[in-house]
Order: sequence, then structure tokens, then C-alpha cells
Amino acid sequence: MFGTIVMPAIQLQSQLDSQELYQFLLRCKQSISQSIDYCIASISIPVEAIDLLAVLEALVKPNQTHFYFENDQAVLAFDTALEFQAEGRDRFVDLKQSIETALAKTHHLGRDTDFSGAHFFCNFAFFDRTTDSQFPAARAFLPSWQISRIENRSTIVANLKILNDTDLKTAVNETLRTVQKIRSIKHNVIRLAIDSPKPFFKQQSVSHSGHYQKSVTAALKLIQQQHFNKIVLADALDVTSPLPFNLVSSLSNLRSRYPNCYVFSASNGKNATFIGASPERLVKIQHDRLFTEALAGSVPRGKTRSEDARLAATLLNGQKEKHEHQVVVDSIAQHLRNLNLTPQFSPPRLLQLPNIQHLQTPIRATIKSNLHLLDAVAELHPTPAVAGAPKLIACEHLRSFEAFERSWYAAPIGWIDAQGNGEFAVGIRSAILQGNRARLFAGAGIVSGSDPEKEFAEVQLKLKALLNAIV
Repeated sequence: MFGTIVMPAIQLQSQLDSQELYQFLLRCKQSISQSIDYCIASISIPVEAIDLLAVLEALVKPNQTHFYFENDQAVLAFDTALEFQAEGRDRFVDLKQSIETALAKTHHLGRDTDFSGAHFFCNFAFFDRTTDSQFPAARAFLPSWQISRIENRSTIVANLKILNDTDLKTAVNETLRTVQKIRSIKHNVIRLAIDSPKPFFKQQSVSHSGHYQKSVTAALKLIQQQHFNKIVLADALDVTSPLPFNLVSSLSNLRSRYPNCYVFSASNGKNATFIGASPERLVKIQHDRLFTEALAGSVPRGKTRSEDARLAATLLNGQKEKHEHQVVVDSIAQHLRNLNLTPQFSPPRLLQLPNIQHLQTPIRATIKSNLHLLDAVAELHPTPAVAGAPKLIACEHLRSFEAFERSWYAAPIGWIDAQGNGEFAVGIRSAILQGNRARLFAGAGIVSGSDPEKEFAEVQLKLKALLNAIV
């Protein structure tokens, strides 16, 4: 799929030989010509299992770009070898082309483990242009350092940008020294999850009292007039703490409390970080298979087992919830057909989280021709679960209803590798942390039959779960 350059195979063990590394970097440097101004040397080293949050805590500085992404496997990327940004209608295409150009200049050493080789880590804003100066409309970066963990195995990847004037001996020494620093981190991050509200936090809704309910009422009138079938309205909460928020402790709380979610953290390299625990996959491509899902329809968890079961039955059988869910299923199916794919559906099921439960339908398809992951991301974003249906019409109304900039909220966040595999989640149940200030985001789907007070209560429930996790 990509024009990646693979050097003659050298099987690296967990100990990296300095002479082997020097010779590899030398061959990379010799590939530079008048038409190729730089190359990337990507070195993968299998090592013992490492807690990635411990690395984040010990080695990553607040002003360094980083990206952390964990579900059934985890990866931490930090420092920047290459970075690309884009905005506008063609932002997905522009990043795709930048990534492909970079991969054509990439040489790999030691690609015999899971999550080895060069990976690009991507964030997008909800809209193709954003007024948030802190977070661009589209960003992809190749990290200088990447560490993954799958079960009891880890892989360290070093990505070096090699220029004509690069001192290879210095590059070898710095690479070996950083590998040793990472491997010396033996501890695991264990934090006691604090689920109770923090009375010392100051909370202030971004919108005035009653604004959300009024927006729902106005949206319902447009639904009745058949402007659109569904719209997802979000709310935001500003929180101030006496002390700076602790990123690692907050992420530790999220991953222990929400093991079935995508726990993520993406910094802008300027002391602002987008974090969250999203229950929603946007899309995953693994070889010739594409995986996505419809996630829509929500009710709280019950306080007792019988109440929990009653609420679950409401979700599975309720007319309003089933309608909201089917809108999302139908929309995703159509977008997959637009990609010349034939969607296959699993039966709807419950996704039960500690504070809320959702209706979820897994969807998959077989890829029979070349399909770039970012083309799939562009086609599927935004899903009706975070925008509405029809999505273009719903998106036109969102900014008039919401009193804040969505920025990276409810937008694609994920990674793509040199073979075209990768995975993106939808950045919901999320917050922006910056020093002692945080902005929390959550939303709810509005369809015919929605009740403004109930939708407001659902949003507050989602905000509370995130509020209880950050420290």
C-alpha cells in the first residue's frame, strides 16, 4: 500500500548493537539525494513489558508533543520527528499525502514484533476549520519515540530524521541512551481511583442556565418540520482546581474505571492536553478487514440489579432508543457502501459502563481493493452518534445551538502504520486540561420524542463521570 523502504533484514534482539545501528543509519544517510532531502530511520526493539503511564510520568515533558492510546493494546508516542497540519475540506487527503510521502522516505530495522515500525498519530477537530488556536483542524505526527504494550510484551520504536549533516555517532549514542532510560522504568502507575466529587473544584457551565434545554426544544421543532432526523447537542463545563491537574493520575483513573473504553491523551506541545475515555470506535483496518460500530441510545445504570435490568430492557426495547440507534446504523451502512464496501452487522447488544449503558451494533466489511484508512475516516466522520442525520444538515445547525468551540471533541483520534493498518476512536467523554483549568465535554442525541430535561440529565451524568476521574 505504501512505498516504504525496507533495508536488508537484521533481526534485532532486546539488546541493540551500536555497530549494527551505525551501519543501518549510514545506509539510510546514503539514500539521501537531490530529490530526497531527508530520510527517516525507524528502529524497533522488543523489550520486557513497560507501563506506558510510568514512561509518560518519568520522561515526557509538559511542552513535548505526546499521544497515548489504550484499549486492548496500548501505545505512547512522544517528541516529534515529523509533524503535518492541515485544515479545510481536504484536510484528510492532505494528511494522507503527507504521510505517504514520508513513508516513502522511511527505512525500517527490526520489524518482527507487534506494533513495530513507523506509526503516525492523528487528531482532527470536529469541523474542518476551528477557532481554537491551541488545537489544529488536522494534525499527524511521527514521534521520535514510541512504546507499545500488548499483554506482557513491549516494543520500543525510535524514529530518527536523518539529514546530510546528521552526526551518526551522536545519533547512535543518543538513541542507545534513551532506550536504556525507557527500559530502566520498572514501576507501574497505580492510583487509587477517586470517584467522589471534589468540593475544591470550581465549576462553571460554558452556557447560561437553561440554554441546553432551550436548544433541545428548538431542535425538536426543526425535527418536527423535517429539517433533519437527529442532532447531537453537546454541553461543556469549565473546571478550575487550586493545583494543576495531574495528567497521569487522571489517565490512571480513566483506564482503571473504564477498561472497555479507549483511554487517550494527546498534547499540543504547548501545555494543553486533550484526554478522555471514549466508548466509541470510529473505524479499524486490520489487513483486509474493516471494523466499525453504531453506538447510540443511552440510559443510566441502575442502583440495584433489578433496576439495572429494567433500564437495560428500556434501552433494548424502547421505541425512542431503538429509533435513535437505527438512524446511526443506517447512516454508517450507507457510508460504507460509498466506499464500495458491503457492511455486515452483528446483533445489537448492550455496552455497560460503570455509570451508563449504551446500545451497540458492531459492523464489519471485507476490503477487496486498496482503501486508505484516512479515506475511511473522512467518509465516516462525523457519525450520527456525534453529529446527527443527515449529518451535513445537522452540522450546519450545531454551531448555532452550542455556545462553545468543539475543537477535538467528538472527532477522530487514532493511528496508522506503514502497512495501512490502524485504528481511530471518536473523541467523546473528553476534556482539555491546561494547568489548573479544564474544559469537559459531553453530548446527547436528540430525536423525535426526546425530552429536554432527560437529555440534559444524560449530559450531566456523562460530565460527572469525567469530573470524578480528573484529579
